Amino acid sequence: MFSFELLAKDGEARAGKLVTHHGTIETPSFVPVGTKGAVRAVSAGDLRKAGTKVIIINSYHLHLRPGEDFIERMGGLHRFIGWEGPLMTDSGGFQIFSLGAAKEHGVGKIAPIFPEEKNRGGHFSSKRGKPLVRVDEKGVEFVSYLDGSTHRFTPERVMDIERKLGADIILVLDECTSPLHDYYYTRAAMERTHRWALRALETFRLTSDNTQAILGIVQGGAYRDLREESSQLISAQDFDGYAIGGSLGRSKNEMHRVLEWTIPLLPEDKPRHLLGVGEIEDIFQIVKRGIDLFDCVLPTKIAHTGTFFVKKTDRFRIHILNAQFKDDPRPIEARCRCYTCRNYSRAYLRHLFMAREILGMRLASIHNLYFLESLMHRIRSAIKETRLAELEGEWLSPKDAGPYP
Repeated sequence: MFSFELLAKDGEARAGKLVTHHGTIETPSFVPVGTKGAVRAVSAGDLRKAGTKVIIINSYHLHLRPGEDFIERMGGLHRFIGWEGPLMTDSGGFQIFSLGAAKEHGVGKIAPIFPEEKNRGGHFSSKRGKPLVRVDEKGVEFVSYLDGSTHRFTPERVMDIERKLGADIILVLDECTSPLHDYYYTRAAMERTHRWALRALETFRLTSDNTQAILGIVQGGAYRDLREESSQLISAQDFDGYAIGGSLGRSKNEMHRVLEWTIPLLPEDKPRHLLGVGEIEDIFQIVKRGIDLFDCVLPTKIAHTGTFFVKKTDRFRIHILNAQFKDDPRPIEARCRCYTCRNYSRAYLRHLFMAREILGMRLASIHNLYFLESLMHRIRSAIKETRLAELEGEWLSPKDAGPYP
């Protein structure tokens, strides 16, 4: 059971309804990342209270521990992690990058990998390391970071892993390239990803029980001709939806161009997922270009450092360990209705982080997830009422428009 219905448009921005075997996802929607089967520091109950519609989990990590066969014996991924709603699983394509080119090129990732904006979320370092993956036509061979054992992922093997995990939406194996890869390597990786996609799709259609949907992935780096070629080839296949992956360029402006080249070539009647974006200012940019779903570790990753999302501050965040919050009796956001803001002061939250109490990380994660879900609710409403530009101006204008409602 899988369907996508487009309910409204405001320019290129879309509001829709994505029906899966385990429930409906209102789009556009943010997808929290639960890499190893858990979103950092929060329970399934916390996610439900925050308004989370869907979460994404990484097949690579679950394959290594505890293993897809074990999870299948436990009744599947939904039962294993205690989440009744829609689930996505990534294929492990990003690990090809993080264990390979990322080590060679000295780049890393919190949100998108933008070397030219390394002080705004991306990482770029002169530090290099030895790759732990080997890519060939058959697939990927990698060394486990847990015990040094060797594993082989092929497009067909990944489909088997994701079938056993039982997520509602699964992604094909792809090769995620680095922003520092040249044109010729990026083309070769893209063409290999295309061949893998066709193999994965054939395997999926032969083994599917109609409870899962499959997304193809568009690659091509920040090269226009490659993105257009990949968009056309992948969208011509019978995927249930499409993801945009790989390097999105060296800057936010390049990311915007990549989306502008790619999205118009994707079918209007199928969902579009952008992999790895989660900054507040980026959300408006990607939604107004036609993205329906996007995932990122950022909200819970920064929560563990004592960083809270707030409206109308630099980069929409405050760092609670700053001395100015030591005697601050106010909640993080005066009108926020999350559990954290309804019950705790900035002073207490600062105390928790100063004392290194785990509760601080949980409360920060709850707030940040609620903050994003509340923003997405407002964005969906604005699209339906054709006032997305007005909402964007309210959030992104430098003039203080008051506290987050």
